[in-house]
Amino acid sequence: MPRDYYEILSVSREASSGEIKKAYRTLAMKYHPDRNPDDKEAESCFKECAEAYEVLSDVQKRKIYDTYGHEGLKNSGYQGPGNFEDVFSGFGDLFGDLFGRRGGSQARRNGPLQGNDLRYDLTISFMEAVHGVAKELDLTRRDTCWSCEGSGCRPGHKRETCPLCHGRGQVIRSQGFFQVSTDCPRCHGEGEIVTEPCKDCNGMGLVNKSKKVSVKIPAGVDHGARMRLRGEGEGGRRGGTAGDLYVVILVQEHQFFKREGETIYCHFPISMAQAALGCKVDVPTIHGKKSLKIPAGSQAGASFTLRHEGVPSLRGGQKGDMVVELQVQTPVNLSLEQKELLQKFDDLGREQGHHEEREGFFKRLFHEVLGKKSKENE
Repeated sequence: MPRDYYEILSVSREASSGEIKKAYRTLAMKYHPDRNPDDKEAESCFKECAEAYEVLSDVQKRKIYDTYGHEGLKNSGYQGPGNFEDVFSGFGDLFGDLFGRRGGSQARRNGPLQGNDLRYDLTISFMEAVHGVAKELDLTRRDTCWSCEGSGCRPGHKRETCPLCHGRGQVIRSQGFFQVSTDCPRCHGEGEIVTEPCKDCNGMGLVNKSKKVSVKIPAGVDHGARMRLRGEGEGGRRGGTAGDLYVVILVQEHQFFKREGETIYCHFPISMAQAALGCKVDVPTIHGKKSLKIPAGSQAGASFTLRHEGVPSLRGGQKGDMVVELQVQTPVNLSLEQKELLQKFDDLGREQGHHEEREGFFKRLFHEVLGKKSKENE
């Protein structure tokens, strides 16, 4: 039993012709063969939608269907879907934009063509990203041919109507029992061809040109940021405007500083004596040296925040912060005298009870481990 046409298009029986048309356009876009290559299920759905629309968009056929159903259509001589060229022609702009057509009308195909956008990956140093920098880019791009002004034709000549598609920019190809419009292979969907090509651009309307482009990178830019330079992309054709240039910023890592947003992080090494006794040190920041007071007894991993010593905000206003994490260095290659002094220091600490907490921790740990093993052996 054939499915109900209203059910196929998901519309009510009281739906207007505009609602039916809108529903069909939505489903046709979803199931179109060019969007679903080699998908038999999508192809079947597309055929169903086309058949439903062919009937419901025709006043006479819809009246017969509403009164007598599928049998009424069959008795009236309707043989089912045939040539779908008329169905496609009603949505030239829709299917053209989605499936390859460059324009939905002769005027659009023959009109100005905007140039393509371009991408340029620019690598800068960590400090250049923090403080901002001006760069000059050396570009080689396709620009509008000055001889033919982008038309592709030799001066004094014009483009001619494509003999294959007769200016439509589309050709019809059969796919089963229905037909699909595709770009004309001769004119590539433009509807016109160049018979007398410009000698400078060989009919392309574009030539390779080198150009230097200046770009100002703001302070605080981060890795992966994208800057848009209007009109610095590929040149247009037939009087069309140039595309845009997108500069993607790639920031090199720094050997000392790490960045998260507007906050700077760094590890700062100090000696055991400095950590134990406390000291005042000069810490390098992205803005210069900054004095930092380290209190006596500081442990490895302790962190200190330097306010407003981070990255400037792109939105203006104050800078971020800088977080300094201490790295207490263990001395190596000790002399005999240094070893003796350290041993004496350790002995004094034990005598004064400085190691009680540590030794208590190990006693508790050993007791727990030995107790566990004893229970396992029982």
